[in-house]
Order: sequence, then C-alpha cells, then structure tokens
Amino acid sequence: MVESLNSMLVNARDFPYVALLDVIQEKMSKWWNDRQIVAMAITAPLTPSQESEFRPRFAQSNGRHTLQLNPVIYHVKGGELEGVVDIFNKTCTCKEFDIDKLPCVHAIAAAHHAQVSVYSLVSPYYTKEYYVLAYGETIYPVGSQSQ
Repeated sequence: MVESLNSMLVNARDFPYVALLDVIQEKMSKWWNDRQIVAMAITAPLTPSQESEFRPRFAQSNGRHTLQLNPVIYHVKGGELEGVVDIFNKTCTCKEFDIDKLPCVHAIAAAHHAQVSVYSLVSPYYTKEYYVLAYGETIYPVGSQSQ
C-alpha cells in the first residue's frame, strides 16, 4: 500500500500540504467508491476472495464418510485427515475451521449431513453484507479553510 501511495503522489510531492492532502483525499475517495461498486455487484453470499477459497473446500468435501456422534458433533472420515466437527460451536479438530472461521472440508461434510447451510457456518465478516457495510460510508472532501 505504501508503494501505491508513493507512486500515486510522485507528481504531487512538491505541492503545498493542503493541495497534497486534496490529492490524497481524491484518490482515497475514488478507491473507496470503486470498492463500493464492487461490493454492491457481488451476487454470491461471500466476498470474492472468500468465495474462491471456499469453492475448493466444497468440492473436496464430497464423498467423505460422516458419522453423527450427537445432535451437533460429527466425525468426518476420508481424505488425508479426519476431523471431529462441532457445528454449534463452529470448530473442528483439524483447526482449519477454528483459525480461518471458514468451514473446512470436514465442517462442510458435517453440514451437508446435518442439512445445515454451510454459509451459516461462515464468519459474518466474510459475507457480502459485511463487505457492503465496510465500504458503505462516503469519503467527503474537506472544505476550504474559509468555509
């Protein structure tokens, strides 16, 4: 980010401070607006980066043997590593779900077995709604000193 700002300001470095701040504000407003437009155009439930990370896990969860141990805990076998998933507390013994806050392959298989939406297990911070809220405000220019 520093390099981006540096390259953006290469022509404005010799400006007076107020003019330099105006250049920064204009660029930040443009970046913010671009992100608002992207956020509003998302049709998937998750942000684009999380959706691209989630899709391979979803595919890898197919064919896993799932055993329900109690109403919320499932033992998932298959693949290189098996896992015990608690869909209520959103945890798995593989720790990937715990750390990423995005369902691991075991949690996805358990959710399918439990007929629970896998998207309900995802941290709300990864959802389109939070993404839209993050860029929901507008960056306004600061008026002149005389205003």
